[in-house]
Amino acid sequence: MTRQLIPCLLVLSSLAKAFRMLSVLNVIAPVFILIGLGYLAVRVKFYPRAGVGGLIAYVNNFATPCLLFRAMIDVDFSTAFNFSIIGPFYAGAISVLALGAIGAARVFKRRPGEAVAVGFSAMFTNTVLVGIPIMQRAYGDQAMPIVYSIIGLHAPVLMTIGMFVMELARRDGGKVSTALFQGLKKSLANPILIGIALGLLANLLGFELSGVADEVTLLLAGTVMPVALFGLGGALNDYKLGETWTQALMTSSMQLVVHPAIAWVIMVPILGVDPHIARYGVLLAAMPAGINVYIFATFYNRAMDVAANTILLSTVLSVFTITGWLLLLGA
Repeated sequence: MTRQLIPCLLVLSSLAKAFRMLSVLNVIAPVFILIGLGYLAVRVKFYPRAGVGGLIAYVNNFATPCLLFRAMIDVDFSTAFNFSIIGPFYAGAISVLALGAIGAARVFKRRPGEAVAVGFSAMFTNTVLVGIPIMQRAYGDQAMPIVYSIIGLHAPVLMTIGMFVMELARRDGGKVSTALFQGLKKSLANPILIGIALGLLANLLGFELSGVADEVTLLLAGTVMPVALFGLGGALNDYKLGETWTQALMTSSMQLVVHPAIAWVIMVPILGVDPHIARYGVLLAAMPAGINVYIFATFYNRAMDVAANTILLSTVLSVFTITGWLLLLGA
């Protein structure tokens, strides 16, 4: 009897794993298919390459601010700003900045300023264009308040830290106070941050959207996922793997594996966060590189080749790593 049960149990176990894999593929497949569609459309000239920048500008400057504005109006502060999740997320980000910079300097013999730019490529994840669609599909509305709270701090905190470290490291660096001022200035002018701030203000004042304002912001917010992913795919045509692909592989690995692993260790074993809640911050930490890594490298004219390669390589590899994290964390 026992011998007969063993094959049955093995079959059931295999079926369970297959269904779990299918559920994960159901989460990520539409996201990466849209990215691939954008890439191919530009590649075969069905969509003009010159229009890709406009799509991304629309998502960052209009659609996403409306999405976050609406989200912040209804947010529950007691659940959204969970510092036992937000703190480890940023601790992991700063850790990979340091590890990436050290690796670039020691292993690849990069100069100090270039090493910081390489570290920044390992640190800055694509929480908007890829993160929001993946998180929404993987964990639904219950995850989004925490996701939005991390996104609200993401660009201001990491850009300011990156600029601060760069000014300390590069030999022709300017004043640290100037770097901090530039970081603050960029943050205050960031439409995403403005949308979050207005939403929080409306929440505190008890304001509720209605009528035309509700309809217009709802229509804009609804375009974030398809336009962002299509635009990101089109933008990948601008990046090609060059001689620095090994450095990009290092930064991509830190971004896709090391950052979320550090966040998980701090959240669960150390702080005792419920794994079902911790996974929101961990998966968001596992997103590929954001376009800001190239903007940062261009601003300082440091390691632009590594930044471009990291965007391309991490986006491609994230198909597999995000699948792995979803299987480990549960989707």
